[in-house]
This record gives sequence, structure tokens and C-alpha cells, in this order.
Amino acid sequence: MSPDPKTVQAAQLLITQLGLTAEDLLRAPTDLPTFAQYVPKVVAASGPGAVRTYGTYWARIIEAFGDRRLDAVTATDIEALKQHLVANRRIRRNDRGGQSVAEHLVSAMRSIYTRAINDNLLPPNHNPALKVPKPRPRPTTRYALATTEVAPLVNTIASTGRDAVLDTLLFRLHLESACRRGGALALREEDLEPTSCLIRLREKNHTERMQPVSPTLMASLLAHREHRGNGRPTAEPLLRHSNGDPINRRRYDRMWQRLADRIPWVAARNVSTHWLRHTTLT
Repeated sequence: MSPDPKTVQAAQLLITQLGLTAEDLLRAPTDLPTFAQYVPKVVAASGPGAVRTYGTYWARIIEAFGDRRLDAVTATDIEALKQHLVANRRIRRNDRGGQSVAEHLVSAMRSIYTRAINDNLLPPNHNPALKVPKPRPRPTTRYALATTEVAPLVNTIASTGRDAVLDTLLFRLHLESACRRGGALALREEDLEPTSCLIRLREKNHTERMQPVSPTLMASLLAHREHRGNGRPTAEPLLRHSNGDPINRRRYDRMWQRLADRIPWVAARNVSTHWLRHTTLT
């Protein structure tokens, strides 16, 4: 018995209004993974920067929605989780009302649905995180440090800590090149070009640039490579502790915490390496 054309037409209209396709109707809902099953795949397919930024939020998403299928969470559920994380966030010195918490949670949820759609687990229109608004970006509070502010930072770095030589080199590198922390950590021993006084910086979004530096800084970087590294151009990390181990982000955390403990305005304004990127040497 052939179906009634009017019934078929009504069904097609309903499917269109729901934003579905015939392929969507063939997808078996029971085949959908839960968040606990799928989020680890998202983490594995993400780069180190994304994992560092969203890893905590993906863990919170698993805690909240782990036993639910990907299609079983609504925009209201996501909004409720966002408000919960904002209300229970750790208050830091640079806290701005939980804006970054809200923004990162929504981005983390959107990335999960985007990958699920790309994997053909969900229809293209099924991304409830898109219905949860992100907070609007606020103007930055960072500005260039004055010479009178840079001087006490240099003096404190040079006179405190277990490795003042390394900290002074890091500070000078950021002050001259305006590089990001990730750019400094990615420096290799082969990235120094002494003849032209250039260093190769690999920074955010896989960008690379050749950055001029002063002969003084270049000489210090070469001396650092000679005494703490291989003494020649290699693909190994350039910046190292006195024992030869490459530095990591914690080196910066300790350095700026030491400065904040000794210089009140550093703590009050939450000054960090980012501020040096706005500062121009004269």
C-alpha cells in the first residue's frame, strides 16, 4: 500500500521545520556515546594549548554529564553548569567576576559538539552550546610599564632567587622581543643567528617570526647555550636550569610570585610576563 501523498508532504514539512534530514532519521540514538566515553577522544585529538586551556573544563563536564549521551544535554543544562562553576571558582588576584570561567566552559562544550558533528554522531544543527552566550570581552587592564617600574623589577630579579642569571636572561628576552611565554619556552638551540642578531620565535597559532635582538642579548643567549646546553645549534630546548633541564611554565610562576612578594604594586596589579609585551625599551 503506497503512502498518502499528503501524509508524506506533511512529514517532509515537519522534518524540515525540525532542521533534520533523512540521514538524521536513520541515525540510531542508542549508538551515541556518553560524555564520559567521548570527551577523552576530544582531549586526545586536541593540541597541547587547547588541553592546557580547556582540560580542567572537560574534566568538569565529565563530572556533570558523564553518564549522559551527547544528545541528552540541553542549553539550560550547560547554562546551569556555567553558573555553578562561576559561583564556585577559585578567586585569584586577577579575578574579573568569573568571565574567563564562563567563556572557557562554553568553548569547551562547543568543541565537544563540533567534533561530534564532524564525526557524524550528531546532526549539523545539534549544538546546544551555541545557544549559551559567552560573556563579552572586557577591555584589557594591561599597559606598558614605565622605566621607573622596570628598574625595580630588574634589581629584584638580579638580587633574589636561586638562579638570578637565568631569571635576568628571561626578563631581558621578553623585554626586548615582546615574545610570549610560549615563544620563549619553544626556543631551540638552533634558533639563534648571531651574525644577523636574529632569533626564531614560534608562538601562538603556530606562527613563526624572526625577531631582532641586541648584540648584548645575543651574546648572553649564546653563553647560555654554551654553558647549559650542547654548545652548538641543535633542535633541543635552549633555556635551561643550571642542571641542564629545560625550563617550563612553573619557572615563570615562581619568578613573578617572588617579585609580587617583594614589590607591592606587582601583587596589586597582578603584573606578569604579559605586561612586558606592551613595554618598549628606550
